[in-house]
Amino acid sequence: MIRLLIVDDQATVRQGLHMLFATTPDISVVGEAVCGESAVDLAALLYPDVVLMDVEMPGMDGIATTRAFHRLRPQAGIIVLSIHDDDRTQALALTAGAAAFVAKSMPPDALLAAIRRVAPH
Repeated sequence: MIRLLIVDDQATVRQGLHMLFATTPDISVVGEAVCGESAVDLAALLYPDVVLMDVEMPGMDGIATTRAFHRLRPQAGIIVLSIHDDDRTQALALTAGAAAFVAKSMPPDALLAAIRRVAPH
């Protein structure tokens, strides 16, 4: 079972992801955070295998949170999930420690494949 943490400040996005994962037998959502600071706090408590990280959030943005999270739990696969599908954002995410980048406009199958690819085996 892949333990997943969702980090996104938009409730609608978090709810939609929960609905997707409710029908996915090998993925379990272990928690969610609405900002970077709470995501870093949850890292020590929940031990997620994979983190879905939004870029634009109040306070610590997703790039800074990815960097901090990667230092705390380097074995967790971080997937940056963003509406910004440009080369600069992707490069920032990967340099910060993300294992993958998925645009929010991509189909759910692409996200599921990325989660399974970056999850520790």
